Amino acid sequence: MWKYATSLEGNVQLRHIRYLLAVAEHGNFTRAAEALHVSQPTLSQQVIQLEESLGVVLLDRSGRTVKTTDAGRVYIEHARKALLELDVGRRAILDVQELERGELRLATTPTFTAYLVGPLLAAFQTQYPGITVRLKEMSLDTIAAAVAADEVDLGIAFRVSRPNEEIECETLLKERLSVVVGRQHDFFKRKGGITPPMLASERLCLLSADFATRDHVDDYLRAQKISPAIVIEANTIGALIEVVRRSNLVTILPEAIGEQHADLRNIAISPAPKPRSATLLRRRDAYQSAAALAFTRLCRLAHA
Repeated sequence: MWKYATSLEGNVQLRHIRYLLAVAEHGNFTRAAEALHVSQPTLSQQVIQLEESLGVVLLDRSGRTVKTTDAGRVYIEHARKALLELDVGRRAILDVQELERGELRLATTPTFTAYLVGPLLAAFQTQYPGITVRLKEMSLDTIAAAVAADEVDLGIAFRVSRPNEEIECETLLKERLSVVVGRQHDFFKRKGGITPPMLASERLCLLSADFATRDHVDDYLRAQKISPAIVIEANTIGALIEVVRRSNLVTILPEAIGEQHADLRNIAISPAPKPRSATLLRRRDAYQSAAALAFTRLCRLAHA
């Protein structure tokens, strides 16, 4: 059987490249050696062997911080791409089309975990119990970068505002925001909807500023020229729901979240916040594992 560290070019091996990347990242041989769990002399010797094999100096060791030379920067740029493609190849070999085993790397924004991703993954695991799912919650910008860098197979997020040639976006559904209250609020028994002036006098509990949903809510409030008192900011959906359930505070969330809780009620507000597109993100023209393709099909069927 071939070893994964087989020669790439002459005597250059994957180990040499990974050692070089670690030193470039840490800017220090000692810290790089600690991260790699090897001795510093071993690390230094491996990098020297790489430089001798290529016939160029890749690292400038003259200062306190180790820096890459011009040749080193060029080589590292191509080395990273090569390692990425080799990892894709490894996953392709291990990929089992019958989906008896495999891995799905999925990233999503926190709001989608609450009502969209949870049901999808429950259905996916029922159909493909042998697939290991690695789920990460990230911000929209982080998800786009992770998909482009092949750190995840798929992302579920709002449509990327700045087009990226490396990413494809497929619309899954339209998300609509709603005013949400608990049983203790007078709005809970209200038969009709409300207007922005009615919301202006309420005390709000909202998601914190690191959520894309919060940006959308703030934009809506500004457009309606109202400034309700924001008395609580929460950095998780669960915390926000618990506060609203047990108080007379008002929040604004995707209406699908409010529908999941019997002791919460969605209240229509007119004009309503503009809907947003929930999208499936993937790297353009990249290899898609059988697990990623199966999850994509499930998403399409669930929201056809």
